Amino acid sequence: MGSSRTGILATLVVLAGLAASGSSYEIIEGPKNAMVLEGSEARFNCTISPGWRLIMWSLNGTVVLSITPTEPIITSDRFTTASYEEGSNFISEMIIHDVQLSDAGHVRCSLQNSDRDASAFLSVIVMGELFISSGVLTVIEDEPCNVTCRASGWTPLPDISWEIGVPVNHSSYYSVREPDEPQSTVSILALTPQGNGTLTCVATVEALQVHKSVTVNLTVVQPPVGSLDKPGASLPTWAIALLAVSFSLLLILIIVLIIIFCCCRVPGREKKGSSYHSEVRKSATVKTNKETLQTKLKSGNENHGYSSDEPRTTKSASVPPRSSEPSVPEHRSSRQPYQGPDDRQQGPTSRPQVSFIMGSPRKVRNVTLV
Repeated sequence: MGSSRTGILATLVVLAGLAASGSSYEIIEGPKNAMVLEGSEARFNCTISPGWRLIMWSLNGTVVLSITPTEPIITSDRFTTASYEEGSNFISEMIIHDVQLSDAGHVRCSLQNSDRDASAFLSVIVMGELFISSGVLTVIEDEPCNVTCRASGWTPLPDISWEIGVPVNHSSYYSVREPDEPQSTVSILALTPQGNGTLTCVATVEALQVHKSVTVNLTVVQPPVGSLDKPGASLPTWAIALLAVSFSLLLILIIVLIIIFCCCRVPGREKKGSSYHSEVRKSATVKTNKETLQTKLKSGNENHGYSSDEPRTTKSASVPPRSSEPSVPEHRSSRQPYQGPDDRQQGPTSRPQVSFIMGSPRKVRNVTLV
């Protein structure tokens, strides 16, 4: 604590002593940008023309190192200096030991009593953790599987690749950032292994070509006996085969039922046609029988002088309601009664003739001709 105060006081004394004197020196070349790993060293150079009295180095706006022509003024052990001569010019070098992520930022070199300065940017790379979810992986032969590698706490995020030391049928990988952790990324390897071996996850920072890796052993086993399930299938193979056979039998049954139905419909049509012809023949037979009956009824003599006292509706009701059959009354009115020669020679004492007129099958009238 006392040494820090002494250094600060010495710097103030030097600055006060140089304030009265003019100078014509200047910065010829300033520091360059640097990118280093966390925990390593960072070096910056500043070239100054002759006649300088005080050089100051600052980090993110804070003076961390001062240099006079006689000796440096060191305020922290993490910041040291080295000097070189290049002709008549002077080169001042600031060294930052055990660089931390908080050191990242602007580095500035300036001179006392000069409006010129030069600055650079310090980038710090942080190599975080890299691990695979399991140290030993056991998978089934020829079945797809995924292996996950996670890089956490990296600045900037690394590029992740895989070194596959096992025989595979197919392999691919991709990386995604974790939304909740901006300094973390995940790489997923998808492969179909066919034998034992190792898998290596490699995280690389391209800027410095630095990398970090982790390796896992992969053990491949045979599928269980009797297991026929395939990844991504909702049903086992035996169930799919059973369903296929069932649907095939159902389809065959439907076809057979359709054939039987069609075969049963054809004889039905023939029977219908046969029934139609039978009805026609039956109708013709009934018609013939009726005509024969009417002929027999007309074989007697017809009395034209008889007037029926039955209602007309009764007479018409006795006639069968067929439009195609001949009307009995029409035949009755058109035919004349047959009279032989003996009938004309007979007088009033001749034998009475009887005629039968049937208006209805149930009513018979006897008429005596005088």
